[in-house]
Amino acid sequence: MAKSSDTPSKNGSSKSAPSKSTQKTDGAPAPITNAEIADRFEKIADLLETQDANPFRVRAYRNGAARIRSLDQPAAKLLAEKGTDGLEALPDIGRSLSRAIEQLVQSNTLSLLSRLQGDIPPAQVFTSVPGIGPDLAERVYETLGIESLADLHAAAYDGRLAQVPGFGPKRVRAVRETLDGRLRSGRPRQRRAPQPVRGTPPPVADLLDVDAEYRQKAAADRLPRIAPRRFNPTRQAWLPVLHTTRGNAQYTALYSNTARAHELGTTDDWVVIYRDDPQGDGQWTVITSRFGALQGKRVVRGREQESRAYYAAKGELGAEPKAEPG
Repeated sequence: MAKSSDTPSKNGSSKSAPSKSTQKTDGAPAPITNAEIADRFEKIADLLETQDANPFRVRAYRNGAARIRSLDQPAAKLLAEKGTDGLEALPDIGRSLSRAIEQLVQSNTLSLLSRLQGDIPPAQVFTSVPGIGPDLAERVYETLGIESLADLHAAAYDGRLAQVPGFGPKRVRAVRETLDGRLRSGRPRQRRAPQPVRGTPPPVADLLDVDAEYRQKAAADRLPRIAPRRFNPTRQAWLPVLHTTRGNAQYTALYSNTARAHELGTTDDWVVIYRDDPQGDGQWTVITSRFGALQGKRVVRGREQESRAYYAAKGELGAEPKAEPG
């Protein structure tokens, strides 16, 4: 077979398609190149544009791609030497893009890109860790709302992973040891360990407003649709996707396409909202409450007390249903 005529430069900035040349001679994967990172960013920009996202967000990924392609050293090397702070110091590379580069370097996957193209489930990256199968990976994703190995590493240290059913002390310790070696970072820095959401969590009012906008536009068929690969053998483009803003916060909303949502028949009720902007990121699920004074109301899972306060302030909170006589 003839070799490609496109030879990546020393800094990895050529725009050739990934090939076997990205494999080291000993069989281990070579570090992701600047060209490959830039290609992923440009693909995200294209998808955001076709899905009617904020033009500023589209431009941010295009500018980031151009910046990475023009670097005189590999972004992976800069990350290894100076961490995400070193990446954020570059023009056009803020917090969101630096974390995206970190995710690509560590796992060669990018959850945002997968989400936008209805591709592999975000939880799949966790199955690369020994002892975590598809069911456990899905449980981690749904319980903790994390999507990267770096966040799994932090959760194994700060106690969150131990709260996920199926993760006893032995399994948590194995995850720590595996990722200590794979990420070559030892114990994660405390700045990233306290919680999976970076930045100030958005107000419940904003999340419920995004949820309402998404469901109204989806019902009116006013949103672009993507074809998820999971639970969709015919590859039908059925899943509506919304990109919207509240102030400076950038949100993406989709109906949940997880195994649990399909099992419970809630794929047209559970709305997963993602935030991805320089001020913060995270994920939240909005559902219809089935119990108590919030019965029939839309609530943010895990933030039920704040949801209750939201409805109480609006005078829309009903009384607790009385128990039926025995």
